[in-house]
Amino acid sequence: MSRFVTSTLVLLMTTFAAANAFAATPGIGDMAPAFTLPDQAGKPVSLADYRGKWVVLYFYPKDGTPGCTTEACEFRDNVFAFREAGATILGISVDDVASHKKFSSENHLPFTLLADSDKKVAREYGVAHRMLGLMELARRETFIVDPQGRVAKHYREVDPGSHSKQVLSDLKALQEKANRA
Repeated sequence: MSRFVTSTLVLLMTTFAAANAFAATPGIGDMAPAFTLPDQAGKPVSLADYRGKWVVLYFYPKDGTPGCTTEACEFRDNVFAFREAGATILGISVDDVASHKKFSSENHLPFTLLADSDKKVAREYGVAHRMLGLMELARRETFIVDPQGRVAKHYREVDPGSHSKQVLSDLKALQEKANRA
């Protein structure tokens, strides 16, 4: 009986921990979860560093894969329009600093990539998922964070080839709405 009770308790605790390992996705108007992560040069970057600015926070699964390369290059090709709109682009994946450095260099990315190697930020944003039950990656999702640090828009469905343009258009609409308020 003792083994049965112990085994049952361990199973329940494991199930509870697994169910709570992933946080709910922050909703529109919620404060974006704070974080500090190393960039592709190993320098710590905090979301708080961008308070007072618009931030495009895009999560992606893996450096160097076709969809992730397409998405990153689309953001790269529109970076001046984002800068003109006063927005900063931050890319996050669970890859390490060395992988980000190589990916950024190979694709001439003029924006910051952040290494979430312990997957904590992906979990806090509700975008972590297990690939084939084996490895945990970030889903391809994007958040626009307003100057007050609140989630202004969340994209769950992302087409890597057109996403940057969609985000830029929505960002400008959000800014226009904020300016009218």
